[in-house]
Amino acid sequence: MDNKKGPNDLEKLLEQRQEEVDMLKKQKEYMQMKCRQAGEAVLKQEARYHSLEKEFDKVCEERDNLMRMLGDDVK
Repeated sequence: MDNKKGPNDLEKLLEQRQEEVDMLKKQKEYMQMKCRQAGEAVLKQEARYHSLEKEFDKVCEERDNLMRMLGDDVK
């Protein structure tokens, strides 16, 4: 078996590895971008949730006040 490899083989291998590194860097950048976008979406949803929660609390308080004003006639 002749297992000798020439300089061209090493250059090809180096090129392949460099392409893999470049591809992985691009994948990493893409995933980072998507994670940032997802993080922004989560923050927006949390803000919306807290806003709706406050609104719900106000509505419940208004309902309770109305029930107190009307007395036992409503129940």
